Amino acid sequence: MNSLETIILGVVQGLTEFLPISSSGHLVIFQNLLGFSAPELLLDSALHLGTLVAVCIYFRSDLRKMVIEAWKFDFKKSNESLLLWVLVGTVPTGLIGLIFRSPLESLFGSINMTGTMLIVTGIIIAVTKLIPEDYGKRTSLGLLIALAVGSAQGLAIIPGISRSGATIVCGLLCGLDRDLAARFSFLLSLPAITGALILQLDSAALERVGLAPLLCGFICSAVVGLLALRLLMGMVRRGHLYYFAPYCWAIGLIIVFLF
Repeated sequence: MNSLETIILGVVQGLTEFLPISSSGHLVIFQNLLGFSAPELLLDSALHLGTLVAVCIYFRSDLRKMVIEAWKFDFKKSNESLLLWVLVGTVPTGLIGLIFRSPLESLFGSINMTGTMLIVTGIIIAVTKLIPEDYGKRTSLGLLIALAVGSAQGLAIIPGISRSGATIVCGLLCGLDRDLAARFSFLLSLPAITGALILQLDSAALERVGLAPLLCGFICSAVVGLLALRLLMGMVRRGHLYYFAPYCWAIGLIIVFLF
């Protein structure tokens, strides 16, 4: 694997991690187009780490508050505690990942399944068109909402299902304010991405990919991801998430019928 290939995949990851069109699905597609005989999960995790850095930069204010809250161990205002609800939401994500890791990871080799799940992703985000503008008024989280969004994130390990799309839509359907639904979605991704990276650490995989190509992919993923995150946050606040549905349907149908 060379640096040009990982740069291409880094750009793809950066664009698709935050836009609700499934980064894992697109990585499966492009790895097939580039002729990889099998998906390289360590590379996938490194590219996800790049987008994690983008999340940390964009939401640095929220993260600063969460660090202070953890340092003071102050959860008195639980409804306002992003840290508490991120921890709660991580529980179902982690359980789904640990219990169903092997069967779900095996789906990364099925490009046809990826196409089908992209169509499903299109349906998920198209639902936001039907949500009344005055429906999402909640400006605080809670136990059930955190668990629901965390479960949606866990299921999004299936290639073709957009993590950002599934979690943001879940938050919106639970009545969250658009901005809070998006912020919680991306902050919740931090422990999930970190955990996935730790599970995929493998010296043999590192030798196959190469350190330099891995770093190139990581940097491209972080830079492009930050730009994509800025774009998506603006679209979510304007209620335009459903704009991405036709793209998911088109790409999904192309894959299903051509591969």
